Amino acid sequence: MSDTRQHAHELIDHIPESQLSTAVGLLEKIVDPITLALLNAPIDDEPETEEEKAEVAEAHEWLKRNGGKGIPHDEVKRSLGLD
Repeated sequence: MSDTRQHAHELIDHIPESQLSTAVGLLEKIVDPITLALLNAPIDDEPETEEEKAEVAEAHEWLKRNGGKGIPHDEVKRSLGLD
């Protein structure tokens, strides 16, 4: 075992119980490459187009007309023949 890995194990062994779940969460984020990639992804700062703004407004209106509820996942799968 490398010195760095051994040191990491020693540090983990000394984490107070009250901080252990936080440490585990951080380690999981580091180990999971997808989560890490998402955390390191650049912020999407591209301006919203007029078409996108109109589509978002249409979606908000649709939600208002339907009681604020979207379409259940299972229903969407059925409508696409994926169930």
